[in-house]
Amino acid sequence: MNPSQKYLDKLGLKDPDRIETDVVNDKIETTENSRRSFLKKSALGGVALGGAFMFSPIEDVIAQSTQKVNRFSGPSDLRITDMRYCVTTVLGRTAIIRIDTNQGIYGLGEVRDGADERYALFIKSRILGENPCNVEMIFKKIRQFGGQARQAGGVCAVEMALWDIVGKAYNVPAWQLLGGRYRDKIRLYADTPEAGSPEEQKKLMNYRINDQGYTWLKMDLGIGELKGIPGTLVNEKFWENSQGNLAQWGDLNNYMAYGNTAHPFTQIQITDKGLDELGKLVANVRGMLGYDIPLSTDHYGHFDLNNGIRLGRSLEKYRLAWLEDIVSWEYTDQWKTMSDALETPCLTGEDIYLLKNFKPLIDAHAVDIVHPDLASSGGLLETKRIGDYAEEHGVAMAMHQAGTPVSFMANVHCAAATQNFLALEHHSIDLPWWESLVKTTDGRQLITKGFANIPLAAPGLGIELNDEAVKQHLHASDKTYFEPTPQWNEKRSHDRIFS
Repeated sequence: MNPSQKYLDKLGLKDPDRIETDVVNDKIETTENSRRSFLKKSALGGVALGGAFMFSPIEDVIAQSTQKVNRFSGPSDLRITDMRYCVTTVLGRTAIIRIDTNQGIYGLGEVRDGADERYALFIKSRILGENPCNVEMIFKKIRQFGGQARQAGGVCAVEMALWDIVGKAYNVPAWQLLGGRYRDKIRLYADTPEAGSPEEQKKLMNYRINDQGYTWLKMDLGIGELKGIPGTLVNEKFWENSQGNLAQWGDLNNYMAYGNTAHPFTQIQITDKGLDELGKLVANVRGMLGYDIPLSTDHYGHFDLNNGIRLGRSLEKYRLAWLEDIVSWEYTDQWKTMSDALETPCLTGEDIYLLKNFKPLIDAHAVDIVHPDLASSGGLLETKRIGDYAEEHGVAMAMHQAGTPVSFMANVHCAAATQNFLALEHHSIDLPWWESLVKTTDGRQLITKGFANIPLAAPGLGIELNDEAVKQHLHASDKTYFEPTPQWNEKRSHDRIFS
């Protein structure tokens, strides 16, 4: 007896020619209609049924007439088949990866700005053949290949892409998979780079507030601003490069250069005159903004805890939203000392990988706000776990983001699903083509008046790449665009980290 007859017998019906099954509001309603009725409705509905097919079994008729209906996927049968990439010029060098599956669904991820796409390609051989819906299991399998800061870029890129695939497979936004959302839009804070003059700084601020509508700003406030002002720093000449700069990002191949030397080991000190000069910069910006808009500060330079406390105290009257990364994140005791000494909130975290490395700071209340970068912290789920753990300890979470719209949207979904979230960084406000790199799948804008729009129904991350726009901004060192990567297919090592 075939399955159809068994089903009919269960219903107490004998003649399959007198049965038609319709799905209405997810309920099966059985009506007595003939095959002719079904065929008539099919014809009226525009279903083309060929000559010999008119006499096929009813199951074949239904299968044929619905073969082009979008069922999104069969999630349990999904398998990862490929990983490809392209490298954009966003923030100098930022790679986007694409993970393909056997059902045509793909996911987009991003290797953090300034990181090597090979951090992700190395992982390809470890995930081929896996079901991408098993996000947490795959993450645990590959997380050993991530490290602090940009070394985590590959693992995080893969994790982002997996959530994009799962959302598409189940036809839900990524935030829904993280437990739902707390908010309808995501507040952004606008990063504002150093300006050459107060007039230029005012122009940048005015564009962000009045033209773009941002309600939270961050400004750079580094000892590099004191260049050429005598009597403001002690011992800076020893660390200057050939251009006379304290280059935080230059000379990266020189292990003993200023930018590669940890904060406690430079013995650069800020004089009272130097503190006054830095205070004037903040006062100038506060004069433009007033006190209605939160103002954060960052990129101070490499000096020790004592100078950090002196700087923090000198700026307290300006009621800054936070002091960011004054010393390196791993110095929990120093952060605790600084937080206890200052009224201004202290913040760090953009270079921390995994919740376990945030826990010492949170447990000790060494910072007032954690600041993960989702492209370094472990991806969407791990970052939400960081936020949830911080929330339980009375610590807020802001989110660092400096990349393409791919990681931006991954952050948006995570922020939507995390209760203690404050604001998300947007680092590419001055790139007019940045938003054009993607198309939203629900037709919304990425950003409206300083807030990111959450995809309320679009599945996955809710974006697709605008191929032509991305191709216009490929990095000069690699102009390939999602070319095959078979050289990364073969696994050549035993990865287990225990005996």
